[in-house]
Amino acid sequence: GLGTSEGSLNSAHRICSLLGLELREISIHESVMQHFLDIGHDPEDHSVVFENAQARERTQILMDLANKEGGLVVGTGDLSEIALGWSTFNGDHMSMYAVNASVPKTLLRAILRWYAKMQSEELREALLGVLDRPVSPELLPLDKGRIVQKTEDVIGDYDLNDFFLQEIVEYGFSPKKILMHAQLAFEDRYNRSQLIRALRNFYRRFISQQFKRNAAPDGVKVLPLSLSSRGEFRMPSDVSSGMFLRELDQLEEEMS
Repeated sequence: GLGTSEGSLNSAHRICSLLGLELREISIHESVMQHFLDIGHDPEDHSVVFENAQARERTQILMDLANKEGGLVVGTGDLSEIALGWSTFNGDHMSMYAVNASVPKTLLRAILRWYAKMQSEELREALLGVLDRPVSPELLPLDKGRIVQKTEDVIGDYDLNDFFLQEIVEYGFSPKKILMHAQLAFEDRYNRSQLIRALRNFYRRFISQQFKRNAAPDGVKVLPLSLSSRGEFRMPSDVSSGMFLRELDQLEEEMS
């Protein structure tokens, strides 16, 4: 893609080699540039169009290869990304089966560390190297070889977001109660004002992105917490987050 870093590409090659997997590398540069030409988009405009065109082109290739090979496209999106809508609709949002749909990012990191510890030194180093890099879809051009698009700069700390997700969906707590719990759990990392901003961002994204969850692929249920719209979590896609945001506004006013 147009923002693929050398580190990520090298990791993919190294991990596949160490695991004995076949690796097929396909550049989407020319196809995406042709698409920009077709729709009249300036490639220098690095807007959401620039990003989503790549995610959708990648998915198209994977889907067509799955048809050709008689295989399945395995979805990589995890529960945290699904909750926050951090995926391109009909891009990486779609797959034949979503294996991580019920596993939050924090747990995925823990699973990878646990798995890496049991591997050879070379494979362990390669796997842990993935965790050492910032989480990024790598859809924006690099700056002197460095990743400029960092997911947590946009949607916030995954530790916080996964905490909020459980408090809201599994326990049904109010913004006021969640804030109180977050202050206790993260007192050494975030102050009250920072937590309110993070919680406001979570509510906005979580509620506005239900339309993606309503059209999500099948996936395995791993934890008691699930956002499957087919029986676990049902919410209208046009619901407003206003009620929750107003409560957070009141909590913020109490500070001033």
